[in-house]
Amino acid sequence: MGKKLEQVVAALNGAVGDYLARTGNGLATEMAFVRGGAVLPLEREALAAALPGLGPRVVVLVHGLMCTEDVWTMPDGTDYGSRLAEDVGLSPLYVRYNTGLAIPASGEALAALLDGLVAAWPVPLEEIVLLGYSMGGLVARAACHTATERGLGWLGLVRRALYVGTPHLGAPLERVSRVATSLLGAVGDPVARLIADVVDLRSDGIKDLGDGDVHEEARARRTPTVKLRDGAHPVPLLPSMRHHLVAGSLSSDPRLAALFGDLMVPVPSGTAGRAPNGSTPAATVHDAGQVRVLPGLDHVTLAHHPDVYAQLRAWCEETP
Repeated sequence: MGKKLEQVVAALNGAVGDYLARTGNGLATEMAFVRGGAVLPLEREALAAALPGLGPRVVVLVHGLMCTEDVWTMPDGTDYGSRLAEDVGLSPLYVRYNTGLAIPASGEALAALLDGLVAAWPVPLEEIVLLGYSMGGLVARAACHTATERGLGWLGLVRRALYVGTPHLGAPLERVSRVATSLLGAVGDPVARLIADVVDLRSDGIKDLGDGDVHEEARARRTPTVKLRDGAHPVPLLPSMRHHLVAGSLSSDPRLAALFGDLMVPVPSGTAGRAPNGSTPAATVHDAGQVRVLPGLDHVTLAHHPDVYAQLRAWCEETP
């Protein structure tokens, strides 16, 4: 499958991937580690052959909505994973998945995938670094909570998680769609109701972005409002690891940054309710040094920008 076709399939999965999965459609993407567009079997011999020079520390890169692992590619052909391998010694593993599925469901799949990774990795694993872009950060969080509930051993290897442009407190654009659908559905006009029905066909994954839902119970608490979820998230960031957050902002004006951020994720959402010099409960982010807001970067650019990588590298070089 060529890269352009892979991008089309990724976009289709993001839009209606939940429907594709429910109907058993072959275009529904199964979550897997991939390399060069091909699925990596979770078998010791296959991993050793496909990943020469692999080590005891890995970084797992989880892309965002309607993306593939190519979203990480920088202009020179490298990406955050390959650079971390060269500079920090982390073996990169790229996840591809159906972004139209509910985020808690994708989290469960990632938790199972990581469980299989620990069993199949050719050398004893010492550390797993989670790196999520946009929705991928929420999927990583959902996987951690699944691992907590089920007592999965891999969670003990995760000492740091990196989030890039992740809407921890929700994405206003999706919340606007929710409100619009609710209003149109309440109108007596059949055309308005038809439009509401069409808009409501967007996938569960897209809908979950509205509140940053990472747990099934949280999904039931949705309300038709454009306001960001309160910082006291019903499923907080786990205190057992360090959380590092990068957010983008196209404006240096704090008010505009709070409203628009990187055009998709407002700064308060991308920083889990905390600006670099702000205050927030310790269970959310341990200290201000773990939050970085980069001006002049839009949402898409955050996935493959040298300044973002420089910050990720600095965090990965710290002793957790």
